[in-house]
Amino acid sequence: MQTLTANEAKTQFGNLLLMAQREPVQINRNGKPVAVVISAQEYAEIDALKRQLLQAKLERAKQDIDHGRLTDGDDYFRQLMDE
Repeated sequence: MQTLTANEAKTQFGNLLLMAQREPVQINRNGKPVAVVISAQEYAEIDALKRQLLQAKLERAKQDIDHGRLTDGDDYFRQLMDE
């Protein structure tokens, strides 16, 4: 992954856009990563994957409900806090 400083990203914005079409570009400020610029196509692919994952979780939850596999919400959150 290419890396630019925030100042480089500002002064070389056109170049940043071209770079992001090939691969993600990390933007650093004061030596720390603050953003990653990706192409619109890559963003759409990531968004589609997130939607597929959510759809699969929803389907799994529906099956659990249909089969009576239910969890009390308070118990569930208590278990999360204990981990």
